[in-house]
Amino acid sequence: MPIATARHILVENETKCQQLKQEIENGAEFGEMAKAHSQCPSGRTGGDLGEFSKGVMVAQFDKVVFSEELHKVHGPVKTQFGYHLLEITSRED
Repeated sequence: MPIATARHILVENETKCQQLKQEIENGAEFGEMAKAHSQCPSGRTGGDLGEFSKGVMVAQFDKVVFSEELHKVHGPVKTQFGYHLLEITSRED
């Protein structure tokens, strides 16, 4: 069963998500941005979601985490919770 670790930032709209992504790409630290802006309780720990198996997170989230490039900021990813920026920190098949 594939497992991964990831961090995310959850915000209410796509515009805010794009703004944060731009700031991170321009050098802002992902964890600090999560602490300042994420609406998820994980924001307090820099957006860290810990380790999880494929199928645990919502489908849109899983698709990115288990198929995209590691250590890169992905998003906006829309789910029923809002808009996410995702950073996959590790993955094992």
